[in-house]
Amino acid sequence: MRTKVALIAHDRKKPEMIALCRDFQEALAREELVATKSTGGLIEELTGLKVTKVNSGEKGGDLQIGSMIASDQIKAVIFLRDALTAHPHEPDINAVLKICDVNDVPLATNTSTARIVLSELKDM
Repeated sequence: MRTKVALIAHDRKKPEMIALCRDFQEALAREELVATKSTGGLIEELTGLKVTKVNSGEKGGDLQIGSMIASDQIKAVIFLRDALTAHPHEPDINAVLKICDVNDVPLATNTSTARIVLSELKDM
């Protein structure tokens, strides 16, 4: 049963993720959140939202979230990626994109799309 919202952000996109979480704090507080380690830690620290943290992206956290998607545990993914200057240690979008497409899970990769997905959480 899809119950969790996954949050992943490349380093340069973490401020945008925090801003999104603040803007949608009320909606996200009603959700079970899962995030990669540093993104989840920042979200908890700066917004007060409760987040289950998996490994950092460089240690396979994106793959752990991919496994949750494949196990039908994730109802939406917000993966804010730095398309121009992503570093090798950052999570890879490709595996997450593929497993979201295979399992028909909404995936937002930029703040505009993320706002649409987060606005629809209550209906998912």
